Amino acid sequence: MFNNLSALGYGIITFAIIIGIGTVVLTKFGGSVATCASGFTYNATLDQCSNGTPAFDTDPTNAAWVNTNYLTGQLGQSGLAGWTPAIIALAVGMLFLGVFLTKGGRKV
Repeated sequence: MFNNLSALGYGIITFAIIIGIGTVVLTKFGGSVATCASGFTYNATLDQCSNGTPAFDTDPTNAAWVNTNYLTGQLGQSGLAGWTPAIIALAVGMLFLGVFLTKGGRKV
């Protein structure tokens, strides 16, 4: 059972690394394709178009930025990463059910 748990741990770590790298890549790509209206410049720190007045900061509206921003959200906490605790709980529960259903792995 502990071999299965270590394999599960490696899988979850790999899953988290893929989510982290994907989020960083999508964020950087979204910033590189962002276009702002006339008089605005893209501020990578804020991830918005800025004209120097914080009250008038806006999001870029081009399709490439909107789509990468959406994908970043779906990959991050509001999407795939939000399912990680449920995946862990389900996998550990299935491991324990498997042990009980096979009577601890003993031959009868």
